[in-house]
Amino acid sequence: MAKLIHTMIRVLEEERSVKFYAKAFGMKVSRRLDKDTFTLVYLRGEETDQEVELTINKGQSEAYSHGEGYGHIAFVVDDLEAEHQRFEAEGLHPRNIVEFKDEEALIAKFFFVQDPDGYQIEVLQKHGHYQ
Repeated sequence: MAKLIHTMIRVLEEERSVKFYAKAFGMKVSRRLDKDTFTLVYLRGEETDQEVELTINKGQSEAYSHGEGYGHIAFVVDDLEAEHQRFEAEGLHPRNIVEFKDEEALIAKFFFVQDPDGYQIEVLQKHGHYQ
């Protein structure tokens, strides 16, 4: 059986990204590996073993292209409206809350926010499939 352990994204500035993920999602550095040409920073929240791995390539000065294949990272929260208000108060610029329905049945309620490197992050209300 396989277990998802982390998702890796390349970022330009370690401190800026660590601050964003701490402020937005309460993630803290669980491990940091500094090598000659790159640094790996693993971020983890209190409620999961899954991590976001930030890769900082030394000498990289231009923003990374996300290409056509990248979609988004998703987090689930207990109170979407409260989190949306908190994101606004923190200056994180969340987009509007959206409801996704199948006919009249609610499938998901969510908003998106963008991290400092342009990665899209979906924040979902804990509901149904999204636990």
